[in-house]
Amino acid sequence: MRTMTWKRKLSYALIRPIIKLFLSTFWWTCRVEKIIGDEHAQNLIKKGEPIIPCYWHQMHIFGSWYIRKLQKRGLKLGYLVSPSVDGEVPAKIIESWGIVAIRGSSNRTGAKALKDMYNLIMKDKVSPVTTSDGPTGPIHEFKQGAVMLAQLTQSPMLPIAYAADRYWQAKSWDKFIIPKPFSRIVIAVGEPHYIDKKSNAEKIEEERLKMETDMNNLIEVAKAGLN
Repeated sequence: MRTMTWKRKLSYALIRPIIKLFLSTFWWTCRVEKIIGDEHAQNLIKKGEPIIPCYWHQMHIFGSWYIRKLQKRGLKLGYLVSPSVDGEVPAKIIESWGIVAIRGSSNRTGAKALKDMYNLIMKDKVSPVTTSDGPTGPIHEFKQGAVMLAQLTQSPMLPIAYAADRYWQAKSWDKFIIPKPFSRIVIAVGEPHYIDKKSNAEKIEEERLKMETDMNNLIEVAKAGLN
């Protein structure tokens, strides 16, 4: 396991403001024209209970923009961040925004990460954000962790997607979307999904597929909103 050497600490300290500037540049220069379905989030926030926001891994840039908007409305947020030294930079960035960094991996420390998120929801009313096909894909395949968390905590999952009229797309597994500066953005928010406490494995799989379908349909809703 890699350790945090002084050289790595220095490099990470230099990288953090660059990444924050990178995000802020897109947030400042792109124009969010509309947020379709924003009332779904507003209604949940009014209840004062934690939720589980979900968006695809490729949609970090304006998925996180919208999440920050929800934070300003009073939602207490958390993000799952790698427990390795690679997670230090994103952890420090989100902590600087007043967001809880949940150090865990859905691959390597899945059970512990699920337990930590459960405790944060139940004890501290934190709403953990999930990139539901991450960290390694397959792309746009909704994983079961968020569904199980929704069942255990009785907190609703809130599907989120966005579309840009002009963007670059990375060659990574998630085909990461990078909106071009001064592009138009439309965000789409779906209806919340509640999971019955008594759901069996078959029902959980059914709910997983429903979320996957809704998340993918929201992409088309956002694209249509650009026209």
